[in-house]
Amino acid sequence: MTQEKSMPAVPSLSPGRRRDAERTRAELLEVATDEFAERGYSGARVDEIANRTRTTKRMIYYYFGGKEQLYLAVLERAYAEIRAAERAVDVDHLDPVAALRRLAEVTFDHHEAHPAFIKLVGVENAQHARHMRHVAGLVDLNSSAVALLDGVLERGRRDGLFRSGVDALDVHMLISSFCFFRVANRHTFGALFDRDLLDPARREHYRTMLGDLVTGYLREV
Repeated sequence: MTQEKSMPAVPSLSPGRRRDAERTRAELLEVATDEFAERGYSGARVDEIANRTRTTKRMIYYYFGGKEQLYLAVLERAYAEIRAAERAVDVDHLDPVAALRRLAEVTFDHHEAHPAFIKLVGVENAQHARHMRHVAGLVDLNSSAVALLDGVLERGRRDGLFRSGVDALDVHMLISSFCFFRVANRHTFGALFDRDLLDPARREHYRTMLGDLVTGYLREV
């Protein structure tokens, strides 16, 4: 994979422009997320990210090492955010059906609030995930989503609420596909059927529909 040549590290910022390193890094990641989501990896420009953050290309290389490393950091951050939102759900104190609905709602809410995440996933799929494969720890990070679901499913089966033989990864795919489609296909779906999938008036309908789909698929018959 071709990488941009790294520029020399900057030892420090001048006293008048010194900023907290974590805050600067977070700002760069935020702007870089929008740039990569809108233009893809090849079309994104580090110079544009520098302009929008009122910093320099040299400083971006100082924090991340290069364009590719910045993009990988953007991907890792994007997935870390959705996984953190899932972990924040106290599933152990919810009954299995309620826990499953809540986890589905977290994905629903996250995808709606983060359209850039949807675009980034689309960019990576178009490139056959060639960059994502180089993000150390991303597989382990995302396996937490499946492990969380697996625990809920096991409790549901034990309580006689969910049928056996259902793979947690399939449930994850079911939830993700509904939520992803709603955001990613908003414009084409609207052009074909004259319905805005993000219409606030129908939001709760779709949110409930998702929960019904997932729990209905798992219901013991």
